[in-house]
Amino acid sequence: MKFERANYTDDQLLEVYHRLVLPRMIEEKMLIYLRQGKISKWFSGYGQEAVSVGCAMALDQDEYILTMHRNLGVFTTRNVPLERLFAQFQGKAEGFTKGRDRSFHFGSKQHHIVGMISHLGPQLGIADGIALSQLLDKSGKTTVVFTGDGGTSEGDFHESLNVAAVWGLPVIFVIENNQWGLSTPSSEQFNCKQFIDKGIGYGMQAEQVNGNNILEVYSKVAELKESIKENPRPILLECVTFRMRGHEEASGTKYYPEGLQEQWSEHDPVDNYEQFLINSGLITRNDIDSKKEVMKREISAAFDQALYYEAIQTSVEEEVEDLFAVNTSEIVPPSSEVQEMRFVDAIADGMKHAMEKHPNLVLMGQDIADYGGVFKVTEGLAETYSKDRVRNTPLCESAILGAGLGLSITGKKAMVEMQFSDFVTCGFNQIVNNLAKIHWRWQQNADVVVRMPTGAGVGAGPYHSQSTEAWFFHTPGLKILYPSTPEDAKGLLLAAFEDPNPVLFFEHKYLYRSLVGNVPEGYYTIEIGKARQVREGDDVSIITYGLGVQWAEQAADRFPSSSFDIVDLRSLSPIDFDAIEESVKRTGKVIVLHEDILTGGIGGEVSALINEKLFRWLDAPVMRCASLDTPVPFAAQLEKQYLANEKLDSMIKTIIDY
Repeated sequence: MKFERANYTDDQLLEVYHRLVLPRMIEEKMLIYLRQGKISKWFSGYGQEAVSVGCAMALDQDEYILTMHRNLGVFTTRNVPLERLFAQFQGKAEGFTKGRDRSFHFGSKQHHIVGMISHLGPQLGIADGIALSQLLDKSGKTTVVFTGDGGTSEGDFHESLNVAAVWGLPVIFVIENNQWGLSTPSSEQFNCKQFIDKGIGYGMQAEQVNGNNILEVYSKVAELKESIKENPRPILLECVTFRMRGHEEASGTKYYPEGLQEQWSEHDPVDNYEQFLINSGLITRNDIDSKKEVMKREISAAFDQALYYEAIQTSVEEEVEDLFAVNTSEIVPPSSEVQEMRFVDAIADGMKHAMEKHPNLVLMGQDIADYGGVFKVTEGLAETYSKDRVRNTPLCESAILGAGLGLSITGKKAMVEMQFSDFVTCGFNQIVNNLAKIHWRWQQNADVVVRMPTGAGVGAGPYHSQSTEAWFFHTPGLKILYPSTPEDAKGLLLAAFEDPNPVLFFEHKYLYRSLVGNVPEGYYTIEIGKARQVREGDDVSIITYGLGVQWAEQAADRFPSSSFDIVDLRSLSPIDFDAIEESVKRTGKVIVLHEDILTGGIGGEVSALINEKLFRWLDAPVMRCASLDTPVPFAAQLEKQYLANEKLDSMIKTIIDY
């Protein structure tokens, strides 16, 4: 292996060695601790240290690095305290995730490191968001994100590289080509000779280096970083290396062809660099042995310190409280001056006020800039606030949702518009596994609002009409809002932008232009988690949300001899159980109404809560009124038959007569 000394001083070359050998020494110690049962799992980067260390050394300390399984060298090069790192491996409170996640599934704001989730690909979209923030700030900074040869097969890889290329984002996508994805060789992962061949498809510069040559990696990343400072753009960097141990230790390496490990051991990054330093007269074998002995003692001392930390203390309250970042914003009361607005116009007005109030807010979505979105909610905003802040996106929901999280990591706010809520399936993982869990995992908030045009009644068929709120209701860490009036739509949307947590904001398409109401002028917010009492009555409670509120009011008018108590939940998560309780106690008879299908709908959870906590106040079984357990049909009569409204009157008669 040939090392180009270039302009490195003796001290720099020795510093490189220290940085390179430290993660190797930790690796060797962790394998011993794994056998002793002192840690439970280990993902080895043995033989790949030069990639992590070279990249981390080339960047400034305040430039973000997004890591994967085998990037221990990033953490050590960024000077993460070893005792805290080892506490993380041991599941101690002094680690980074309070025992909630393992190994390298964490980040550190202090060290500008963003840790992975097991799904691999979503890291790339987050890097786009961080790089976008740097581009908007004209900081001259570069973001580095790692992925493996296996991870490049995921859709997130294509989406994220495509977005970065289209937007000219200052990000280096580092592919650690270690020849294998767990037990699957690269020949079964992709059908091209090398990853740099993919660069031309994205209109992206692509470079390849020997990932086992620490100076080659270090020099190339430093060169690219300086180039990006002058000419912001994404670059694909392939680091050719080899995974000497198993995907994780329990996997083993029996699937490797005989002799392959021995062949690659000749290219070991540590051994070869040591020999280079010896040949250069900068270090002796005795120096190396002495240095390693010192490191062993330091590693053992740090591990023992972490070992003696107390076992983690459990607290139900803390686990639940840590789901969300604290929202310190105060409720802004509405003005007494009102203006009549359609539902869609109230949302658009809310968007204008949000953009004015939050200069760090960036909007992203398909066709939302000049075109104003398919429902014209963002019309005119690009002209007023620039296309930097109102950004058309390619069709890549996952990468854009990830970019929203990346913006949040840098302190910005993000709004992502799903053109239709049905399309959120393409970004589902980013929402339920990244946005929802990140604060609970390592105290990084996700200041992202996802707007979701939703619902049936407009003859749009099975892929543009679904009620998707229940898909997310099951996931802790998300706030879910679903207004039913123009006034609430504006006030709750503005409250969503004040909240530093992920908020899914559902907007019923049928209501966009069919519902008109008085909306307070100016800026105001409505408290998240508080239901609205629509009507107060004594005979039957109807607990509902969204279009169901209109259905409930219309049905109540059809039964003038009965008194209805109608509760509009507005906020599905958190849900206002106090309002539900008060209503149930007033009437003793309850219908839970929603447009979504019956099975697995939110109504089942509300019914269960009432049954468990309020059973003694019930005079009849709680009834659920929901749509058919089928996809949403297109033809008008079929759609009418499908919707819950068709059976509401019959259900009201049944419960009144019970």
